[in-house]
Amino acid sequence: MNISRTINLVCIVVGGLVAFFAQAEQKQNTYVLIGGIALLMFGIYRTSRNIPSKHDKPEESFIKTEKEDEI
Repeated sequence: MNISRTINLVCIVVGGLVAFFAQAEQKQNTYVLIGGIALLMFGIYRTSRNIPSKHDKPEESFIKTEKEDEI
């Protein structure tokens, strides 16, 4: 596992845990909750940047065309 994937995973896990525990308290600290959610979204964003788009490759067609002979 390379360092970038490890950083993304740590950001997602820590951000989720911080957001979860900040919301579970009786007196919610809004700034800690926002920080946890921001860290979670940052990790998800970095992870999604590395996933290739399905539109990057040319589509393969099942229909094959035949070249017509010129007369």
